[in-house]
Amino acid sequence: QVQLVESGGGLVQPGGSLRLSCAASGRTFSRYSMGWFRQAPGKEREFVASIRWTGSTTDYADSVKGRFTISRDNDKNTMYLQMNSLKPEDTAVYYCAAPDSDSTWPVLRYAYWGQGAQVTVSS
Repeated sequence: QVQLVESGGGLVQPGGSLRLSCAASGRTFSRYSMGWFRQAPGKEREFVASIRWTGSTTDYADSVKGRFTISRDNDKNTMYLQMNSLKPEDTAVYYCAAPDSDSTWPVLRYAYWGQGAQVTVSS
């Protein structure tokens, strides 16, 4: 059973930075691509970023390109989301996600989700 645990959320002022972490367990982390999603109040969950199992290929939503960076440390079974130049519209619960075992980059069917980490951007 794949388990994903996010950490690093919090309250930050506009223009500030936060780094989210996602600790994974339950299968060989280094063999699978991973992703981040977010859900703002009253809105549907949306894609933020994804990273291939090698770490060499990434994809971002247009709304975060140039501000957010996704990365992974396969030795630590951990994925990260560095968020810079944060805006109030980035306020959301951020979810770490892992695809099912049959998924192949770039078509990822996300089957496993963390509990979410709240990120609030406000002055």
